[in-house]
Amino acid sequence: MFAINWFDVIPVAITFLVIAFVQVLNVYLHILSDNADPKKTDIVGSVTEAEVLSSEPIVTTPTTTSPKRLSISPRASLNASNGIPDCDSGISLCSVNLSSAPTTASSTTCVPPATSPTANSSPTYSSHNGFLTHTLSFETLGDEYHEDEDTLSLENLFPCDQSEIYASKKISFIIDELIQTEVNYVNNLRKGLLNYGKLQDSENLPDGLRGEERQKVLLGNISEILELHETEILPLMLRNQRDLKSLFDEFALLFEKNNLYCYVSFTMGKKSSMQLRQENREWLQNYQTSIKDKLGIDSFLMQPIQRLTRYPLLLQQFISEFYKNGISCKPVLSAVCKLETRMRRQLDVVNQSEEIPNIDELNEFDLKLQGNFRRSTEFDAQHFPTKKKYRAKVFLFDRCLVCTEVRKRRLAYRQHYNWEHVELQRPLELTTSNANKIVNLLVKHPDKDKGKREEFSFVAAEASVVKQWLLATHKIIEIARHEQSQLNTFSLPMDLVLGVGLAIWLIWQYL
Repeated sequence: MFAINWFDVIPVAITFLVIAFVQVLNVYLHILSDNADPKKTDIVGSVTEAEVLSSEPIVTTPTTTSPKRLSISPRASLNASNGIPDCDSGISLCSVNLSSAPTTASSTTCVPPATSPTANSSPTYSSHNGFLTHTLSFETLGDEYHEDEDTLSLENLFPCDQSEIYASKKISFIIDELIQTEVNYVNNLRKGLLNYGKLQDSENLPDGLRGEERQKVLLGNISEILELHETEILPLMLRNQRDLKSLFDEFALLFEKNNLYCYVSFTMGKKSSMQLRQENREWLQNYQTSIKDKLGIDSFLMQPIQRLTRYPLLLQQFISEFYKNGISCKPVLSAVCKLETRMRRQLDVVNQSEEIPNIDELNEFDLKLQGNFRRSTEFDAQHFPTKKKYRAKVFLFDRCLVCTEVRKRRLAYRQHYNWEHVELQRPLELTTSNANKIVNLLVKHPDKDKGKREEFSFVAAEASVVKQWLLATHKIIEIARHEQSQLNTFSLPMDLVLGVGLAIWLIWQYL
């Protein structure tokens, strides 16, 4: 038995009381954020999923205090099955969702500002603190990209007999090819880095290739791509080669975590790398001969994009053979369809990112500081302040929206708008068939009393383009809101709490 006195209890008790106080304070700060000043929020309408999926313009019931437009909240609820926001009529970073307002399938009512304090039940987060670097992908907070996948079926939750899959020689060949080509890809990247990753040690290196910066421009982030495949993708393929569902699910999880964004970064630097190689072509050819490399640096740097395009082709062959053989293992089919969808989405972003280096007239605006690139879309744009109309390509980044003018083979930078100053709206007062193809961009004045001004009108060729673009924009704002909710939050992990308490007790016993 051992005796415990007050001097033993008091230090430990004080420690736990302080930790408990910190946790209570953390909860209190969250409550303050949830009860934000309603005067600083925009009024939001709520519509049903049937209206979002419909291609017809949404009919609104106007009020005397609210215009005939709806604003969607970045916290707008996502439908449980497909993740589509409840409203696509407008997007604003500071908007609030009125989830308690009653809705119907045929009409919606814009709520006047006077009712916002009682109708609003969603937390609101201010945007004056800015953004952090985003590491979440579009798929993290919703599943609108996978509405063609039957992932909610109960059949997909139970294991199935995969022996009939491997009984097909063609399917077994496709799986073997997927794994073997992955092994070859990793070996080729490793060999290429061995050949061209240490050019600084070479004799007679031209000035154009000297320095770490030039080396980084020449090879891009190829070492990051190698690390991803060598430490994550190839191991998951090898350990799951007899469990295809786990293989496809784990691979898809890498896309959800945005781990393959390294391919977007590599593609954005491809133009600079090609220019540097062209300027030093003669020396690189001589160096290739000296190391007896049959393929050369151009072939080496083409492999990442070739590999990324090869994945969906192999999966499409797998799905085709799956149907031809009448295999009934639905969980595997669902998993491979989900992975193939994510791969195609990622490949689209990679292809679109290739145009970013073509943007001219940026002056001092640095696109590298705007976070991850998400999507680009072409519109017929009208700039209201200058009354100028032109063909525009709009690029979405984590921190801002960048508008460029399409001029033959190049893009001219025009404006950029940070998300906290932007609101996107659909012109619902128009009854024409083009209403679903139009998005208006409004810029909020820093002084709330001066309201907003219309800046741009974007017109797409198809209504589906606008819908997908608004979904992507909603996702960016949702990620920003999620990260803003973590600001001004202070909490301690439980293992740290217990560790500190135990350390204090041991120190007191030692003294």
